[in-house]
Amino acid sequence: MGLDLTVFMADWERLSAIPVENRIQALDDATWQPEPGNEYQRRGLADRWLWPSDRESAWCAEYDFFSTTGSYSPHARAGDAWADMRLLVDASVREAMDTFLAGLIWDADPADDPALTGGGGFFPPATDHGLPHVLLVCPPEAVAGKARAWERVESQLEELREPFAAECEGWAGRPDTFENFTTLLREWGDVTTEATRRRWGLVGLP
Repeated sequence: MGLDLTVFMADWERLSAIPVENRIQALDDATWQPEPGNEYQRRGLADRWLWPSDRESAWCAEYDFFSTTGSYSPHARAGDAWADMRLLVDASVREAMDTFLAGLIWDADPADDPALTGGGGFFPPATDHGLPHVLLVCPPEAVAGKARAWERVESQLEELREPFAAECEGWAGRPDTFENFTTLLREWGDVTTEATRRRWGLVGLP
C-alpha cells in the first residue's frame, strides 16, 4: 500500500494555540468525527471541502481531491513532471509555477522541504516516533503568495503542453496525460485560493 495525502486548510491562530505535539491529532479530531450526527458536511456538489457538522465553529476543513483516490503518488508524479519540464518553459511562467508548486508538490531542493523539520517547528519533526510525517506545511502568508502565483499561470497552462509532451508523456512515474497534470494543478489552485480567501494555512498529512 502506498502513501496517502490528506490536505487540510486551517485557521493558523487556532492551530498555533494548540501545543505543538498535539496539533496533528487536533486536525484529525476536528475534521473526522464518526459519531452519529457528526459526519462530514459538504455545501454542494461543486464544493470539495469536507467540514465537521458544526460548521459555524469549524476552524479547519479537509479537501477532497476529485482527480485522485487519496493517494500521494499523483501529487508526487506531478511534482516530478514539473521538475522535468521546467527548463523548457518561458522564464516568467517558470518563476510563477515554481512559486506556486514549491512546498506543495515540488521542491527545487528536497532538503529544503519545510515538512522535513515540521515546518520550522510548527509541527513535531519527522524524527519523533509515533507521529506521522507531515507532508506539507504552508502558513497563510505563503499560501497567499501561491494564490497570487496561480492567478498568473492559470491562463498560461497551455504553454506547458509541449514541454510536457517532450519530457513526461509516456514515461512511468509521470502523469498519464497532460490533462491529468493540469486538472491536478487546477485543484491545487482551488485549494490555495480558498485558503487565501479565509487567510488560513495548509497542512498535508499522510
